[in-house]
Amino acid sequence: MAIYAHEIAHGDPVLTRIVDGDNVPWYKKRNLRTLYLLLFPACMGIEMTSGFDSQLINTLQFAPPFLHYFGNGYRDPTTHEYSIKPALLGIIGASYSLGGICAVPLAPSANQWFGRRWSIITGSLTMMCGGVIQGCAQNTAMYIVARMILGFGIVFCIVSGSAMIGELAYPKERAIVTSLFNSSYFIGAVVASAVSLKTAELTTTWAWRIPSVLQIFPSLFQLIFVFMLPESPRYLISKDRDDEALEILVKYHAEGDRDSLFVRAEMAQIRTTIKTELEYARQSWWGMLKTSGMRKRVYIAAMIGLFTQWSGNTLLSYYLSDILSMMGWTSVHAKTRINISQNCWALINGTIASLIVTRFPRRRMFLISLGGMLLVYIGLTTSIEQFMSAKAHGKGGRAASILALFFIFAHSPMYNIGNNALTYTYLVELFPFAERARGISVEQFFGRAAGFFSTYVNPIALKAITWKYFAVYVGWIAVEATCVYFFYPETHGRTLEELSFLFEDRSLADNVARAVEKQLYYDERPGKQAVTHLEESIPYKRFSPHSP
Repeated sequence: MAIYAHEIAHGDPVLTRIVDGDNVPWYKKRNLRTLYLLLFPACMGIEMTSGFDSQLINTLQFAPPFLHYFGNGYRDPTTHEYSIKPALLGIIGASYSLGGICAVPLAPSANQWFGRRWSIITGSLTMMCGGVIQGCAQNTAMYIVARMILGFGIVFCIVSGSAMIGELAYPKERAIVTSLFNSSYFIGAVVASAVSLKTAELTTTWAWRIPSVLQIFPSLFQLIFVFMLPESPRYLISKDRDDEALEILVKYHAEGDRDSLFVRAEMAQIRTTIKTELEYARQSWWGMLKTSGMRKRVYIAAMIGLFTQWSGNTLLSYYLSDILSMMGWTSVHAKTRINISQNCWALINGTIASLIVTRFPRRRMFLISLGGMLLVYIGLTTSIEQFMSAKAHGKGGRAASILALFFIFAHSPMYNIGNNALTYTYLVELFPFAERARGISVEQFFGRAAGFFSTYVNPIALKAITWKYFAVYVGWIAVEATCVYFFYPETHGRTLEELSFLFEDRSLADNVARAVEKQLYYDERPGKQAVTHLEESIPYKRFSPHSP
């Protein structure tokens, strides 16, 4: 059944109104500023590893020693240059996603049992081991196993880190901070592209060993800085460690003010919501399919996972070398410069998108993103076909080649508006705390499975049907846009707790709202009434308190 916007039951936005009345920017709040500076290397930087990896496989294809070593001396029958057979190249690229698929059943349980911080530590240590093995690989099998270990560890970090950011951030900046989580992907991609400018010109195995070993450094940063971060207050409350959670919220959300109305309301909202969630949550994989509301969430998370990998991005990220060769750009010098330029451009527009698009309704931005990508792939398909046709008839086709390059650069801002800037923002908002780790893991499973399929199939399909393969993405992106239009709900402008019962009985949200209002209007301290503080906090708005 389609999930139309009018079906959504919004929670009472009491806390949202208090947040709207806070006009002090985050950078003027010392403790909150410190929290965000720590979140960047410890959590937001997790996607740097994914970005580094995607560009690692892409840029290593520019290096003849990599192709010679793992291709066992195979030469492409068309170009007569060292190459790796398409099926083998596909499994090397896809092995990272295969490792991620293996981690999906375990990552949510680690989050629930040990907390967000220890899950990040586990994933970081795993990836560091994978990076060392990858750099020391003696054969193709060893290299593939190392990439599977890296893929296994990254899922632990992504599931934990994305949840951690959403649960620690102040509600006013939560959407922007979770969006920046995904844009850090391009920092890793730019670094990998920059390293390849020199390593691709080496004539020994260090041409691929150096970039492979460097993959441990993003994980090392995570490991160092995560110890400086507090645990998620929502995780602590779920474990009946309310006092610890309160200390964290007071320090970072109220700058040490223990009399903060916002923190008291936030504690009441989180405590009541989690208690209600745990009463109704099944706390199991099969339990996620027991209720209509959770089935809708799982379905949307699965679509998000598929769409993040099947929107033409894996084709351009992992196999840009082959695509550039199809367009007439064949030299290592040209390929490496185009690659780093494209990744720098993606970092710029991805960061801008993360800072801007979260201010707008989520559905609208997803649809704009998909509409733009559809036009880009129509243009890319047409221009590459025109170039190859011109070459076949003995003509230059230079204009078509440049136009195709333009569409490659145009793809990243279109993709980043939706699938990059909003993916984890939307997932964190979509799932309640009790099922958030599993929900993100559902997205990871379908994303990794889609990534495995596409990275394996892409080089084979490109070799077999050349430009016609781009037309396949035109049709698929149109399907994605249809699914988003009919199934994605709107989550913009609410706190996480106000979204916890997005698809459930409205009475559950009302129960939480009444508990929050009790804190707002009836201060538990003798002789105090919170309504006075409320009026001071939000002078432009008066509320009529419900019965406690």
